[in-house]
Amino acid sequence: MEITDNSFLRQFEINVDGHLAKIEYSSQERKVFLTKLVIPEAIEQEGFKESFIKAVLNHIQDQNLRVVPTSPHIAGFLRKNRHQYKEMLPVGIRI
Repeated sequence: MEITDNSFLRQFEINVDGHLAKIEYSSQERKVFLTKLVIPEAIEQEGFKESFIKAVLNHIQDQNLRVVPTSPHIAGFLRKNRHQYKEMLPVGIRI
């Protein structure tokens, strides 16, 4: 899955069959706040959503940044996979 970091619009994007899925973010002091998940109905399926979130988290992890999930969908994903991603959370942030 090829993720594009559109820093101008502050969103991670992927284009699937002409449909744009995105995770909007803001960043501050080596932290990335994942604020909104948008997946068009035409490509909305649980397997895609989880793969997209994983790809974005891996991209953030490769840059040695911390993640703060403010989107309920992303927080829920991290809650389900907390052992895999707990080191990405800043000190004091629990999900």
